[in-house]
This record gives sequence, C-alpha cells and structure tokens, in this order.
Amino acid sequence: MPPIGFGALRHTFATILLREGENAKVVQEMLGHSRISMTLDTYSHVDLDMKRSAIKRMDNLLRGRVLTGTSADKTR
Repeated sequence: MPPIGFGALRHTFATILLREGENAKVVQEMLGHSRISMTLDTYSHVDLDMKRSAIKRMDNLLRGRVLTGTSADKTR
C-alpha cells in the first residue's frame, strides 16, 4: 500500500464516520473544529447510495411507514 499522509487519513476518518451516520457534532469535536460548518463543508460528501437512501426514507414517510435505521420497514 502506498504511503498515506496524515491529512488523507484524517479526511478518510471523518468521511467514513459521517457516512456511517455518526453525529456530526461528535466528529467535529474529535477533529477539534470550532465550528460544525468546517466539519461538514470539508468532510461530508453525498454519494448515489446516500441519495437513494434519502429518497427511500421520504417514500416511506409519505406512505405512512417508519424506516428504522437500515432495517426493513414496518407499518405504524
């Protein structure tokens, strides 16, 4: 594996935590940022899977279903 700089490791660390649903405030504090906007502007990225998940969540809400985490839907 090629050498990876500290900045790249930090970026990967923060991006993975945010993508996996960790609270942005927690990531902000772990990175030592004074503002949440710095953390989100720098490390949060939206990919196709995230967009699909948001669409599915909205579809479930509009259909009156509750989506719990990444598990299957259940009706109210």
